[in-house]
Amino acid sequence: MNNRNYNIYFHTHTVSGIVISVVLFIIFFAGSFSFFRDEIINWERGESVTLTKDIQLNYDATLTALDKKYNLAGRTISISKASNERRVNVYMEGTKHTLAPAKQKESQFFYLDTKNLKTQTYEESYSLGEFLYRLHFLAQVPYPVGYYLSGFVALFFLFAIVTGVLLHWNKIVSNFYTFRPKEKLKTLWTDSHTALGMIGLPFQFVYAVTGAFFMIKLLIVAPSVMALYKGDQNKLYDDLEYINPVYNFENKKLANPFSINEFVAKGKSNWKDFEIYSVQIQNYGDANMHVIVEGELPYDKKFTAVGKIIYKVADGKVIAKKDPVTGNKYLDVVKNVLYRIHFGDYGGYALKIISFVLGIITCYVIISGVMIWLVARDKKNLPEKKRRFNNSVVRIYLAVCLSMYPVTALAFIANKAFYPLSQENIYSVYFISWLVLIVFFLLKRDINFTNKWCLISGSILGLLVPVANGICSGNWFWKTFAADQTQIFFIDIFWIVLASLTLFVSFKLKKVKANQ
Repeated sequence: MNNRNYNIYFHTHTVSGIVISVVLFIIFFAGSFSFFRDEIINWERGESVTLTKDIQLNYDATLTALDKKYNLAGRTISISKASNERRVNVYMEGTKHTLAPAKQKESQFFYLDTKNLKTQTYEESYSLGEFLYRLHFLAQVPYPVGYYLSGFVALFFLFAIVTGVLLHWNKIVSNFYTFRPKEKLKTLWTDSHTALGMIGLPFQFVYAVTGAFFMIKLLIVAPSVMALYKGDQNKLYDDLEYINPVYNFENKKLANPFSINEFVAKGKSNWKDFEIYSVQIQNYGDANMHVIVEGELPYDKKFTAVGKIIYKVADGKVIAKKDPVTGNKYLDVVKNVLYRIHFGDYGGYALKIISFVLGIITCYVIISGVMIWLVARDKKNLPEKKRRFNNSVVRIYLAVCLSMYPVTALAFIANKAFYPLSQENIYSVYFISWLVLIVFFLLKRDINFTNKWCLISGSILGLLVPVANGICSGNWFWKTFAADQTQIFFIDIFWIVLASLTLFVSFKLKKVKANQ
């Protein structure tokens, strides 16, 4: 590689990495915990559910209860399950009866507990798991600024990955096996940055691509919508099969009685092991009432196996059918693969743990890159003012990034001690404690202190998470293990292992410093 190309790749890699480092760290740190979103939510609520996408619900009893409260006649009702928890999402469109009261023409969205049929709004059902999940794409920043910001950060991260690979291409194998912890500080940071960057390279590349796609896809597809679809966004979604066909409302009462349970059971029986994650009922109680049942086969049977069957309720006939085994097209595969490799939910706990570890490795790669930048510029021939400025920049970076660890552990404890915390209170606990720690570490003006005490405080608080759970709810981890409450047990053990490892690392760092 000639010097000109090397300098271009080096400066592009450095600038793109430094500019996005703080936001990228937040995305990957919160995203790493988001792999356990369902487990965190069930841990908070003291609930444990079967690990399946299949909706476990008595539809007839549910619709009867909802009909008394909302009057379902003429509505389209969508019941879906997005995650492994007891609650399902319920969305009801306003009734199509023109003479109905204005209240019944309003749409409704809420969560429904499948066991006791209690309903909650999004705010009432908000949880720490949801908070961390949404933090990883900056949803707390007013829409659409947060979404687009996270999307463009992912795009710049892709540039940093590509230029980093090109930068190390000639020595990519030898550098991977090179680690010199006893050399000078810059060498230590550089070796670890290169080696761990290469280990996490496929993981980072996948998340850079899929993250950019999910967050800024509206900007990507906007030209095609205007050019090919003449601004008709619904036509695009229809071609991409994101929306179901719509059946006309005839304004005639359905003559014969019906059972949604029977239609769902009939749809489920079409294919062995078929798991239903969505049921849509169009024109409830009308002569042109239709039931749309959607689901898929488990991933260990077939990775992309989405199925759908549509029934007309009046005569029970099948209007349309999509076989999950033979009916999936290239479009289905692309859509499913993009989502699945991003969420990492197709390989059980093993894949989630590996993804978490790779996410934390990426966080280290980000921090080590910042430290390389600082050490490379901490030279005696530079003006003192510039050296102090560089040091201040890194101190701010580290204070913001590393303090996320103790703040997250504290949020787990607070959420259990004061359960249920509202959305506003979760925001207050997390962001206020985060701000306090950032200010505290900035006032200390010591990078080593920030590094060491973020690890130690996070470890101590992390070890207190299962203690808080046991004291506040009685769900001690040995009891949840004996009761086969896998998700609650997993989060407690997860924190014990994570906190123990980070505590060990903090002591090793102290030992290394003392030896030096």
